[in-house]
Amino acid sequence: MAATTTTLFLLFPFLLLLGQTLAQTATPTALAPAPASDACNGIFLTYTYATGKIVPPILKRDPARQGYRFESSFTVLNNDLEELKSWRVFVGFQHDEYLVSASNAVLADGNSIPGSVGNGSTFAGFPNPDLKTGIETAGDLTQMSVRVQLVGTQFGVGPRAVPLPKNISLVNDGWVCPELTMLGNSTMQVCCIRDPNFKANVTLDEGFLPRQEGDLTIMYDVLRTYESNYWAQVVMENHNPLGRLDNWQLSWDWMEEEFIFAMRGAYPSIVDTTECVFGKQGQFYQSLDFSTALNCERRPTIIDLPLAKTNDSNLGMIPFCCRNGTILPPEMDPGKSKSAFQINVFKMPPNLNRSDLTPPQNWAVKGRLNPDYKCGPPVRVSPTQFPDPSGLLSDSSAVASWQVVCNITHTSGAAPRCCVSFSAYYNESIIPCKTCACGCPATSGRTCSGTAPAMLIPSQALLVPFDNRTVLTRAWAELHHFPVPNPIPCGDNCGVSLNWHLFTDYRGGWSARITIFNWDDEAFVDWFTAVQLDKAGPGFEKVYSFNGTMMENSNGVNDTIFMQGLPGLNYLVGEVNGLDPKKDPRVPGKQQSVISFTKKLTPGINIPAGDGFPKKVYFNGEECSLPTVIPVSGGWRFGSSSVLSAVILAVVVFFLVEQ
Repeated sequence: MAATTTTLFLLFPFLLLLGQTLAQTATPTALAPAPASDACNGIFLTYTYATGKIVPPILKRDPARQGYRFESSFTVLNNDLEELKSWRVFVGFQHDEYLVSASNAVLADGNSIPGSVGNGSTFAGFPNPDLKTGIETAGDLTQMSVRVQLVGTQFGVGPRAVPLPKNISLVNDGWVCPELTMLGNSTMQVCCIRDPNFKANVTLDEGFLPRQEGDLTIMYDVLRTYESNYWAQVVMENHNPLGRLDNWQLSWDWMEEEFIFAMRGAYPSIVDTTECVFGKQGQFYQSLDFSTALNCERRPTIIDLPLAKTNDSNLGMIPFCCRNGTILPPEMDPGKSKSAFQINVFKMPPNLNRSDLTPPQNWAVKGRLNPDYKCGPPVRVSPTQFPDPSGLLSDSSAVASWQVVCNITHTSGAAPRCCVSFSAYYNESIIPCKTCACGCPATSGRTCSGTAPAMLIPSQALLVPFDNRTVLTRAWAELHHFPVPNPIPCGDNCGVSLNWHLFTDYRGGWSARITIFNWDDEAFVDWFTAVQLDKAGPGFEKVYSFNGTMMENSNGVNDTIFMQGLPGLNYLVGEVNGLDPKKDPRVPGKQQSVISFTKKLTPGINIPAGDGFPKKVYFNGEECSLPTVIPVSGGWRFGSSSVLSAVILAVVVFFLVEQ
């Protein structure tokens, strides 16, 4: 009996352990749910807000302007069957965000970081723009996905808020993103899938994305590469019939501490190697003579060379170079619609390999009185083919090629650079350019009103600079009993203005006169203007003093007249002094022509009611500001009365000057 008791006592711990094991086996623990990305057979995007805190200054009385630091991230995961090339993700920021840093990405609109992204921004991958598939990497997430960490400042969100963007989406062609879902209160996610209606034109055999269309395209072709440097050719080509550049300035950001050693066909706007001499470049290239280098800025600005350097053996001899920075529309001159130059780029460790090639990022281009362009990120395309320079019937290939696409944009709130005034045969008053049509200085409110509508003026005032028009304008107002605001309206502040004058209107047709005024000191070579007339456009017959042709709009309708100077008359001179500079006002450069129209193709149009006035006017590609009203009949008509009104105006001006 005692032996049995002892045996049971020794077996008890083992029996207890066996019971616990059986109990655990009987009630298995539930497995963790699979992540949402596993159910996505496309591109899986997430955005996560990590943390934030208030930053000085502390604005207790103005919480809407209080800044808060935010730290967040978004991820892009390729679960598709094909490689995602040059990924681009839009983040719909909505709290006036100012982005300070972003890892593994750049802004796709060409802007640099730090910078404002409060209206939402598109990010592009850098330095690795492509995401491979799980099949070709055996599920290696480091090659299939990317995580972009964001740090910045946002405003008015509150200390305990979790501020998220409106949305996130993949903006690559051929993809659609459904409504996003929330994971908790700090993470949003969406699975983007292929658009079944999208027809791709990617040549998969080459492994490159196709070249894209745009208003202006830039090719960055590496021609020769060495261990520590390479030669590249940059070609800008205009494709927009109304786009152009004058005195172009091209800029970009070096991302790997590169610097410009030599150039042909163009030149940096600033020749300075100070940053190299005292920086890492000088420490690494100790035997390099930096006195012969050109530029070490992280963001250089490149300008074109003058015509005189075209055949210069040291600086020129590059096709399409050296045109004073002028790029014309292809409709004006296909040979002058592109510009090219070559650049010698030195690299820095650890990129000292002839196959390690990284194009610059954040491209931007601008010109003098030209439209604004927004440029996307450089996209790797198939190597450009060039005709063999020796004349052989073979082509030579670039080592590597990238394409940058720039499109004309109209930034909200941006002021135009040219303006239009309206006049007509049936009314002696000119409707001038709008007040502050091209912007007004901040200090102008002390002497004039930036909001009062522009005052009607006599025809004589069109040839007088705005600063000299005050007496004429006041006299005209007194003569016709027009109200005079106090203070008087500010000027238009435009470098170029155009007057559209309705010249005649008769049963079978009508005519207009266009006058272009250059108020700038510099002349415009190979200028052009375009006038969109809507209903009356198809009736266009002839421009008498310019070279004029009719253009189709995007809908295939002939409604835009394209005009340029005749050979030998394509030079719009700048403003010059009057005959007596001490008392005479400066005189603008001016060109003028009459345009005739027929009514056979446009029955029912009403010329004085508005059909005879343009809907849009462009000068050198820049869309000009138009008046919001048109001349009305019932005013003093031109004729015998115009002579009398001119005499009366002169008398009124005399008395105002005497006062």
